Amino acid sequence: MSDADDAAAGGPVLLHAATPWGVRLTLNRPSKLNALSGELVAALVAAIEAAAGDPAVRVIVLEGAGRAFSSGYDLTEEATGDPLGPVAWRELLAADVAATLRVLDCPKPVIAQVHGYALAGGLELAMACDLVVAAEGTKLGEPEIRYGSAPVTLLMPYLIGQKKTRELLFTGDLIDAVEAERIGLVNRVVPANRLAAEVDALADRLARTPPEVMAPTKAMLNRAMDAAGFRLAVEAGLDLGAIVNAADTLEQREWDEIVRRDGLRAALAWRDKRYDERLGGGL
Repeated sequence: MSDADDAAAGGPVLLHAATPWGVRLTLNRPSKLNALSGELVAALVAAIEAAAGDPAVRVIVLEGAGRAFSSGYDLTEEATGDPLGPVAWRELLAADVAATLRVLDCPKPVIAQVHGYALAGGLELAMACDLVVAAEGTKLGEPEIRYGSAPVTLLMPYLIGQKKTRELLFTGDLIDAVEAERIGLVNRVVPANRLAAEVDALADRLARTPPEVMAPTKAMLNRAMDAAGFRLAVEAGLDLGAIVNAADTLEQREWDEIVRRDGLRAALAWRDKRYDERLGGGL
């Protein structure tokens, strides 16, 4: 389904619901596991801006409709166009980074309510939130390297450290919610049938703090990341990620061809099969 199909089936690509503590935003492309299309990203940025300026909003919750939080950026949009060079790729990726950082820089606390899958750009979106509450059974990871891409917003090493980040980014492996909590990628893991209620209670608790106190406290923590080089690392990641995406390797070409010919599901199966098979030569 396209964005138009999703809109026809379940409303706009982003849903808004007012709550006593603020607003609940729902990524609403369930047929695509809430893949982040250009339309959805733009709607999310606009909603975050609106919530930031709304005195009735003290807390923002971000969730996904259907079976997942988000499967990441919409790969079908990337695969159907002409190959891009590094300059064009950097411009495209910079827009996605800016959207993710808008969540991080929002003066009001943002909670990610995660279930099903939080992958690639979807996981980066969750990581940009101040707190992450995950349902049991959730799968998380950044598998971009498996189809010749790179993380868009380099948040992970600032949350869980270099060694575990290298393992996850180099392999593209997914982890479950319990492991994600153990390494500090999420704050809490709760039963799936209690997820919304637990997040609601947490949001209600955060809303007790006046914005005049909450906003500078959040800014203080963000500045600590900046003092450790976070923004510089994100800029470097943009430069190098653009080179990676424009590398035009045989694997990238095959990936794009399978997406165009057989669809994204087939391309994902091809991608993961390559990592399940052992290399030749007795390894």
